[in-house]
Amino acid sequence: MKKQIAILGSTGSIGTQALQVIEEHPDLYEVYALTANNSVGLLIEQARKFMPEAVVIANEEKYLQLKEALSDLPVKVYAGADALSQIVESQPIDIVLASMVGYAGLRPTINAIKAGKAIALANKETLVVAGELINALANQYHTAVLPVDSEHSAIFQCLEINNRLEKVILTASGGPFRTYTMEQLQTVTKAQALKHPNWEMGAKITIDSASMMNKGFEVIEAKWLFGMRPEQIEVVVHPQSVIHSMVQFEDGAVKAQLGMPDMRLPIQYAFSYPERVKSSFERLDFARITDLTFEQPDTRRFRNLALAYEALYQAGNMPCIVNAANEVVVDAFLKDKISFLGMSDVIEQTMGKVAYIKEPTYEDYVATDTESRRMASSLLPS
Repeated sequence: MKKQIAILGSTGSIGTQALQVIEEHPDLYEVYALTANNSVGLLIEQARKFMPEAVVIANEEKYLQLKEALSDLPVKVYAGADALSQIVESQPIDIVLASMVGYAGLRPTINAIKAGKAIALANKETLVVAGELINALANQYHTAVLPVDSEHSAIFQCLEINNRLEKVILTASGGPFRTYTMEQLQTVTKAQALKHPNWEMGAKITIDSASMMNKGFEVIEAKWLFGMRPEQIEVVVHPQSVIHSMVQFEDGAVKAQLGMPDMRLPIQYAFSYPERVKSSFERLDFARITDLTFEQPDTRRFRNLALAYEALYQAGNMPCIVNAANEVVVDAFLKDKISFLGMSDVIEQTMGKVAYIKEPTYEDYVATDTESRRMASSLLPS
């Protein structure tokens, strides 16, 4: 039986690469549902090519365009946030690839877990915002949450049954500004920030990578995925992005997962787990890769990493506050409304102004997200 896959965020970089994986293995996987936020043109192309059972466009204003464009096909067409959260509950679905950007991925992921679907998790904000809740639900509904981030997939692939970890080591490329001074960082532009040296990603995650907030979020994710304490999660800058992450066992042995910087491999592994299936992806060539280097991250120049660790130590709703503030400032940076270094200032101020809740409920997360966005927006330069 082919695995039926729903892709939340099919028009983004993870979604489009997931479709390449499915296309390479038509005997193993089939698209059941595709969803997008705004990119209706690409969603129409994908629907015509992969013929899913259903498509959902979050932006309800695009519904008629989508409906009309697919009127000659037996594809169900829906629109809106509610439809997005409901489609994941469809009985035939085996795996939900959560690759939507940001906080918007939380509610549909929760619904998918409650419906007993395996989660291939590429939306890191879901665990950043509500990791404790997601873990509790996954245990309650006996649902697998399989990491798709290359770093967490690497750690997952390094785990050994019955051998405890001493720590996990997340590698970071360092982004486009790894060697920049504080003075240079004061004047960087969004065009510069959007040019990642190793990975091709969407705009939001590329800015997060440049500011190292992406790595901060991955630190928080690692706590919930692997049951680690903050002090057991280390970040090391590895500019070549060949070692995707490492684990250190209690005897001191370190185990690493290596590969080309290609997101299709962790996507495919999440789909095929616990098996591996053949792929056509580019192989590592050690005749060409002769230099693997490592550096300590500089949290003075890249304060977001320090802020993420601080949020993790405080726990409660603090990571939710950081995520919401970060989404606001990244959007502002992409619209030239705030400087690169100014983003960290607003995030830190928001952390100090929004009410802290030690043991938040789902409703608390929703309220925290709303209040944090309001606060961060009020702190933007006028």
